[in-house]
Amino acid sequence: METLRIVFNDWLTPVNAVLWHDSVLYIVLAVGLLFTVWSGFCQYHALTHGVKIIRGDYDKPGAPGAISHFQALSAALSATVGLGNIGGVAVAIALGGPGAVFWMWIVGLAGMALKTVEVTLSMLYRRVDNPDEPSGGPMWVADDGLAQRSDKLRPVGRGLGVLFCITLLISTITGGNMFQAWNVGIVTEESFGVPQQVVGVVLAVLVGLVILGGIKRIGAVAGKLVPAMCILYLAAALYVLAVHVGEIPEMLRLIVASAFSPAEATGAFVGGTSGAAFVWGMKRALFSSEAGQGTSPIAHCAAKTDEPVREGVVAGLEPFIDTIVVCTLTSLVVLASGAWCREGETTLAAPPAAVEIEPGCWDLSDTPLPEKHPAALAIAGSDWREHDAVFMLARYGSIDPATGGDLQRVTGTVALGAGDRLYVNWDPVGSAAAPLASAPALAGLDVYKDYVGAALTSHAFDRVAPGLGKWLVALASWLFAVSTMISYAYYGEQGMVYMAGRRSIVPYKIVYCLSILLACAGWIRSETELDNITSVGTGVMLWVNIPITLLFAGVTMRAYRDYFARVRAARRP
Repeated sequence: METLRIVFNDWLTPVNAVLWHDSVLYIVLAVGLLFTVWSGFCQYHALTHGVKIIRGDYDKPGAPGAISHFQALSAALSATVGLGNIGGVAVAIALGGPGAVFWMWIVGLAGMALKTVEVTLSMLYRRVDNPDEPSGGPMWVADDGLAQRSDKLRPVGRGLGVLFCITLLISTITGGNMFQAWNVGIVTEESFGVPQQVVGVVLAVLVGLVILGGIKRIGAVAGKLVPAMCILYLAAALYVLAVHVGEIPEMLRLIVASAFSPAEATGAFVGGTSGAAFVWGMKRALFSSEAGQGTSPIAHCAAKTDEPVREGVVAGLEPFIDTIVVCTLTSLVVLASGAWCREGETTLAAPPAAVEIEPGCWDLSDTPLPEKHPAALAIAGSDWREHDAVFMLARYGSIDPATGGDLQRVTGTVALGAGDRLYVNWDPVGSAAAPLASAPALAGLDVYKDYVGAALTSHAFDRVAPGLGKWLVALASWLFAVSTMISYAYYGEQGMVYMAGRRSIVPYKIVYCLSILLACAGWIRSETELDNITSVGTGVMLWVNIPITLLFAGVTMRAYRDYFARVRAARRP
């Protein structure tokens, strides 16, 4: 199993290198800016007209659809406002530095235009043969749109639709499901000692009970969960920022400065270039907001409306709420609390000996683990536990592609030895493929606990109010994860319906719930492995959905301008 895990991650790394090449990020950002200018800054309409729509000012009881504008927005937000906001932001800062937040803002603004266009487009081509169970999404856009242009293009449209659905299923199982389940498992085990496997079983049962009820039950649950979880989480974040209110201007300055210049290594942060900040900020913002992926249109196409543009304008609010509001508050909590550049939990008395176990591969000797410093104990409330992930900082003599710096982590796991003495079992450094000419030079003797994803955000809250992160992030993680997973289950269901008909729904839901158990089985070990999996899901969808959106962008813009011309005409006396 261990060998399979390593091989699987080694295979995913080059795949992600292609999917997330810098040019892909530039293209997505450029498309968002193109739609911003082309639509005359549709972000303004989302923040004004969109608010009136979800308030119910334009509701029509007899319009085709299954759920209200507010429920459609809630269902889509339940997929976007999730652990990407708690864990994804922490990953971006841990690997890219504070500058990653700036690029998340840029993606959030551009994402508002992307969401408006892609949802409007899917609404134009949605199927409402059965008004109570409408179907829509990029697969139907490609299928019907190309067929309308020419019968000869019908097979091409069908092929594009199937290709999109395949990428949709990859994203659904990885980012929409396994990412959520893994983070909840980590946070729950970290906070309460409940094994990840048990968490997986409970999650699978909860999600299964909801998704069996279809989009109406999903919309009803999301309509209650999303407002509650947002209010709870934002209230706690505002409390932390109130405690550190004097540091907020400096944090904002640091975010902007680090977006364009290298961030120096400090504490647990290994340093990062502006390029690393750009890449990680873009990746996590795209993952969090889903802008350009084509998932949100599937939820919005269930809305009760006879005006396609109206629902597109509502969708423009998603990246604003998700990225500009929620992600920003999370990032400020992580930065202001000092969790991102935290001090070590303990300090070794002497460096562990390094032994070359094979040419170019070094192993550090197992190290007795001192007790935590009193300050670390005051925050975490407990000493070391078996299986805790830890790391020290060292220079390998090479550049880390993730951060652009030469300072890297030497990772290890806390183990129980003779006489119930805890020690660290260090992972080997270097390999035959990337040999090291000499032993890694430790940058210090501090040992850091590796808070991964949402666990880092939890630790940030605990640094301000010990115990707050444990309960808040655990509860928020469960609420965010369940809401995200039920929405993604519906996305994948619609993809299966397109490819194989409604008879495929039940087998799909069984596989979906089983993948929750797989994510919590313990085979995902680190932020890097988690990012490898979720990045594939996000990346493959961008490669298919963006071309489809661009292909029919002219149709969307004509509908958009026609709608607002009618809105302006209706206002005239």
